[in-house]
Amino acid sequence: QVQLVESGGGLVQPGESLRLSCTASGTIFSITAMGWYRQAPGKQRELVATITSGGYTTSTDSMKGRFTISIDNARNTVFLQLNSLKPEDTAVYYCNAELRRRALDSGSDYWGKGTLVTVSS
Repeated sequence: QVQLVESGGGLVQPGESLRLSCTASGTIFSITAMGWYRQAPGKQRELVATITSGGYTTSTDSMKGRFTISIDNARNTVFLQLNSLKPEDTAVYYCNAELRRRALDSGSDYWGKGTLVTVSS
């Protein structure tokens, strides 16, 4: 089995920062990419940012400049640095990984259970 465990969420005031982490564990042959999505109350889940094992990143335009994704391939860990947080950033942030469990497997998506980020004064 594969598990993705997120950490780093919490309650912060507007303008403050948080750093989210997500580590993939279990039977993993290789990770193609990892990413972060978020879901605010009453809204659909949306992409925040993704990063390949080679370091290529994509992100939602509205979050560029404030959020930065990075990856530690040796530890199967992806990070999301959240700066200048706004109340509208309040959401559950989910980690995603596209990986292969065995050499001959095709890639599959796995999800963490999410970590809550609340931005409020």
